[in-house]
Amino acid sequence: MCSHYEAPSPQLVAETFGIEPYTQGKLDLYPGYTGPFIRRAEHVNVDGESPAPVEVLSGSFGLIPFWSKDTKIARKTYNCRSETADTKPSFRSAWNKAQHCIIPAAALYEPDWRTGKSIATRITRADGELMGIAGLWEQWRDPGTGDLLHSFTMLTINADQHSVMANYHKPQDEKRMVVILPRGLYGDWLKASAGDSMEFMRQYPADRLAVAM
Repeated sequence: MCSHYEAPSPQLVAETFGIEPYTQGKLDLYPGYTGPFIRRAEHVNVDGESPAPVEVLSGSFGLIPFWSKDTKIARKTYNCRSETADTKPSFRSAWNKAQHCIIPAAALYEPDWRTGKSIATRITRADGELMGIAGLWEQWRDPGTGDLLHSFTMLTINADQHSVMANYHKPQDEKRMVVILPRGLYGDWLKASAGDSMEFMRQYPADRLAVAM
Protein backbone atom coordinates (compact mmCIF):
# COMPACT_ATOMS: atom_id res chain seq x y z
CA MET A 1 0.00 0.00 0.00
CA CYS A 2 1.25 3.46 -0.79
CA SER A 3 0.36 6.52 1.30
CA HIS A 4 3.39 8.62 0.31
CA TYR A 5 4.82 9.23 -3.13
CA GLU A 6 6.85 11.77 -5.04
CA ALA A 7 5.36 13.38 -8.13
CA PRO A 8 7.70 13.87 -11.12
CA SER A 9 8.47 17.30 -12.51
CA PRO A 10 5.69 18.63 -14.75
CA GLN A 11 8.21 18.82 -17.61
CA LEU A 12 8.97 15.08 -17.36
CA VAL A 13 5.27 14.21 -17.25
CA ALA A 14 4.63 16.43 -20.28
CA GLU A 15 7.43 14.77 -22.25
CA THR A 16 6.32 11.25 -21.29
CA PHE A 17 2.65 11.66 -22.15
CA GLY A 18 2.86 14.21 -24.96
CA ILE A 19 0.91 16.91 -23.14
CA GLU A 20 1.46 20.57 -22.37
CA PRO A 21 3.44 21.41 -19.20
CA TYR A 22 1.25 22.28 -16.23
CA THR A 23 1.65 23.77 -12.77
CA GLN A 24 2.21 21.47 -9.79
CA GLY A 25 2.55 22.61 -6.19
CA LYS A 26 3.99 20.07 -3.77
CA LEU A 27 5.96 17.16 -5.23
CA ASP A 28 5.93 15.20 -1.95
CA LEU A 29 2.37 13.86 -1.73
CA TYR A 30 0.23 12.25 0.99
CA PRO A 31 -3.51 11.41 1.17
CA GLY A 32 -5.60 14.52 0.70
CA TYR A 33 -2.83 16.41 -1.14
CA THR A 34 -3.35 17.56 -4.71
CA GLY A 35 -1.43 15.79 -7.45
CA PRO A 36 -1.59 15.19 -11.20
CA PHE A 37 -3.26 12.27 -12.92
CA ILE A 38 -3.56 11.33 -16.57
CA ARG A 39 -6.83 10.21 -18.10
CA ARG A 40 -8.23 9.69 -21.57
CA ALA A 41 -9.27 13.05 -22.98
CA GLU A 42 -13.01 13.57 -22.90
CA HIS A 43 -15.13 14.39 -25.97
CA VAL A 44 -12.63 12.83 -28.42
CA ASN A 45 -13.65 10.09 -30.84
CA VAL A 46 -10.95 7.42 -31.04
CA ASP A 47 -10.98 4.28 -33.16
CA GLY A 48 -9.85 1.01 -31.61
CA GLU A 49 -6.35 1.12 -33.14
CA SER A 50 -5.35 4.68 -32.26
CA PRO A 51 -3.50 5.78 -29.13
CA ALA A 52 -5.79 7.37 -26.58
CA PRO A 53 -5.49 11.18 -26.55
CA VAL A 54 -4.81 12.11 -22.95
CA GLU A 55 -5.13 15.06 -20.63
CA VAL A 56 -3.66 15.87 -17.24
CA LEU A 57 -5.86 16.98 -14.36
CA SER A 58 -5.17 17.88 -10.75
CA GLY A 59 -7.00 15.93 -8.10
CA SER A 60 -7.05 14.79 -4.51
CA PHE A 61 -4.84 11.81 -3.69
CA GLY A 62 -7.63 9.70 -2.23
CA LEU A 63 -10.79 9.00 -4.20
CA ILE A 64 -13.88 10.96 -3.16
CA PRO A 65 -17.00 9.10 -4.34
CA PHE A 66 -19.85 11.17 -5.73
CA TRP A 67 -22.04 10.36 -2.71
CA SER A 68 -19.57 11.54 -0.05
CA LYS A 69 -20.68 14.42 2.15
CA ASP A 70 -17.17 15.88 2.41
CA THR A 71 -13.56 15.28 1.38
CA LYS A 72 -12.36 13.60 4.59
CA ILE A 73 -12.86 10.16 3.05
CA ALA A 74 -9.75 10.77 0.92
CA ARG A 75 -7.62 9.87 3.96
CA LYS A 76 -8.88 6.28 3.64
CA THR A 77 -9.34 5.83 -0.13
CA TYR A 78 -5.87 6.59 -1.51
CA ASN A 79 -5.37 2.88 -2.35
CA CYS A 80 -7.93 0.48 -3.80
CA ARG A 81 -7.74 -3.31 -3.65
CA SER A 82 -8.27 -4.38 -7.25
CA GLU A 83 -9.81 -7.69 -6.15
CA THR A 84 -12.78 -5.93 -4.51
CA ALA A 85 -12.97 -2.68 -6.50
CA ASP A 86 -16.17 -3.70 -8.27
CA THR A 87 -18.09 -4.18 -5.01
CA LYS A 88 -16.69 -1.65 -2.50
CA PRO A 89 -19.02 1.39 -2.25
CA SER A 90 -16.19 3.92 -2.49
CA PHE A 91 -14.76 2.50 -5.71
CA ARG A 92 -17.38 0.46 -7.55
CA SER A 93 -18.82 3.34 -9.58
CA ALA A 94 -15.40 4.40 -10.91
CA TRP A 95 -14.40 0.77 -11.55
CA ASN A 96 -17.64 -0.21 -13.30
CA LYS A 97 -17.51 2.93 -15.47
CA ALA A 98 -13.86 2.16 -16.34
CA GLN A 99 -12.74 5.59 -15.14
CA HIS A 100 -9.12 4.59 -15.57
CA CYS A 101 -6.22 6.93 -14.96
CA ILE A 102 -2.45 6.88 -14.64
CA ILE A 103 -0.77 8.49 -11.65
CA PRO A 104 2.76 9.62 -12.53
CA ALA A 105 5.30 9.04 -9.76
CA ALA A 106 9.03 9.63 -9.51
CA ALA A 107 9.23 7.42 -6.41
CA LEU A 108 7.17 5.51 -3.87
CA TYR A 109 7.92 5.42 -0.15
CA GLU A 110 7.22 2.25 1.85
CA PRO A 111 7.95 1.38 5.51
CA ASP A 112 10.62 -1.31 6.09
CA TRP A 113 9.96 -3.03 9.46
CA ARG A 114 12.68 -5.68 9.25
CA THR A 115 14.74 -4.00 11.99
CA GLY A 116 11.73 -3.81 14.29
CA LYS A 117 10.95 -0.17 13.58
CA SER A 118 9.66 1.65 10.53
CA ILE A 119 12.29 2.94 8.12
CA ALA A 120 10.99 4.91 5.13
CA THR A 121 12.37 3.43 1.92
CA ARG A 122 12.42 5.13 -1.48
CA ILE A 123 11.52 2.91 -4.44
CA THR A 124 11.98 3.94 -8.06
CA ARG A 125 12.20 2.39 -11.49
CA ALA A 126 15.73 1.11 -12.06
CA ASP A 127 15.91 2.79 -15.47
CA GLY A 128 15.13 6.23 -14.03
CA GLU A 129 11.87 6.67 -15.92
CA LEU A 130 8.76 7.78 -14.09
CA MET A 131 6.32 5.20 -12.76
CA GLY A 132 2.90 5.14 -14.39
CA ILE A 133 0.60 3.77 -11.67
CA ALA A 134 -2.80 2.37 -12.64
CA GLY A 135 -5.62 4.14 -10.87
CA LEU A 136 -9.25 5.18 -10.89
CA TRP A 137 -10.53 8.74 -10.99
CA GLU A 138 -13.76 10.30 -9.80
CA GLN A 139 -15.40 13.70 -9.67
CA TRP A 140 -17.28 15.11 -6.69
CA ARG A 141 -19.37 18.24 -6.33
CA ASP A 142 -19.20 20.14 -3.06
CA PRO A 143 -22.78 20.24 -1.71
CA GLY A 144 -22.16 23.64 -0.15
CA THR A 145 -20.39 25.57 -2.90
CA GLY A 146 -21.17 23.52 -5.99
CA ASP A 147 -17.46 23.38 -6.86
CA LEU A 148 -16.28 20.33 -8.82
CA LEU A 149 -13.32 18.39 -7.41
CA HIS A 150 -11.45 15.54 -9.08
CA SER A 151 -9.76 12.77 -7.15
CA PHE A 152 -7.91 9.51 -7.73
CA THR A 153 -6.82 6.28 -6.10
CA MET A 154 -3.96 3.85 -6.80
CA LEU A 155 -4.91 0.25 -7.58
CA THR A 156 -3.11 -2.47 -5.61
CA ILE A 157 -2.49 -6.21 -5.81
CA ASN A 158 -1.07 -8.88 -3.51
CA ALA A 159 2.73 -8.84 -3.20
CA ASP A 160 3.39 -11.67 -0.71
CA GLN A 161 5.67 -13.40 -3.24
CA HIS A 162 7.29 -10.30 -4.76
CA SER A 163 11.01 -10.32 -3.92
CA VAL A 164 11.13 -6.54 -3.39
CA MET A 165 7.69 -5.42 -2.23
CA ALA A 166 7.23 -8.32 0.20
CA ASN A 167 9.83 -6.64 2.44
CA TYR A 168 7.61 -3.71 3.41
CA HIS A 169 4.87 -3.02 5.94
CA LYS A 170 4.47 -4.82 9.26
CA PRO A 171 5.35 -8.54 9.37
CA GLN A 172 1.80 -9.61 10.21
CA ASP A 173 0.20 -7.58 7.43
CA GLU A 174 -0.58 -8.81 3.94
CA LYS A 175 1.98 -7.46 1.50
CA ARG A 176 0.50 -5.20 -1.18
CA MET A 177 1.92 -3.18 -4.05
CA VAL A 178 0.58 -0.60 -6.46
CA VAL A 179 0.14 -1.60 -10.10
CA ILE A 180 3.01 -0.05 -12.07
CA LEU A 181 2.18 -0.19 -15.77
CA PRO A 182 4.77 -0.84 -18.48
CA ARG A 183 4.93 2.25 -20.68
CA GLY A 184 3.72 0.27 -23.68
CA LEU A 185 0.39 -0.38 -21.93
CA TYR A 186 -0.47 3.21 -20.98
CA GLY A 187 -2.84 3.74 -23.89
CA ASP A 188 -4.38 0.28 -23.55
CA TRP A 189 -5.15 0.86 -19.87
CA LEU A 190 -6.80 4.20 -20.51
CA LYS A 191 -9.00 2.69 -23.24
CA ALA A 192 -9.77 -0.62 -21.48
CA SER A 193 -13.31 -1.60 -20.55
CA ALA A 194 -14.35 -2.49 -17.02
CA GLY A 195 -14.47 -6.14 -18.06
CA ASP A 196 -10.83 -6.05 -19.15
CA SER A 197 -9.49 -4.11 -16.17
CA MET A 198 -8.20 -7.11 -14.22
CA GLU A 199 -5.97 -8.08 -17.14
CA PHE A 200 -3.72 -5.15 -16.21
CA MET A 201 -3.43 -6.05 -12.52
CA ARG A 202 0.08 -7.55 -12.66
CA GLN A 203 3.22 -7.26 -10.56
CA TYR A 204 5.97 -5.05 -11.89
CA PRO A 205 9.20 -7.10 -12.16
CA ALA A 206 11.42 -6.84 -9.10
CA ASP A 207 14.59 -6.50 -11.18
CA ARG A 208 13.20 -3.32 -12.74
CA LEU A 209 12.92 -1.56 -9.37
CA ALA A 210 15.63 0.22 -7.37
CA VAL A 211 15.57 0.69 -3.58
CA ALA A 212 17.28 3.33 -1.42
CA MET A 213 16.97 4.09 2.30
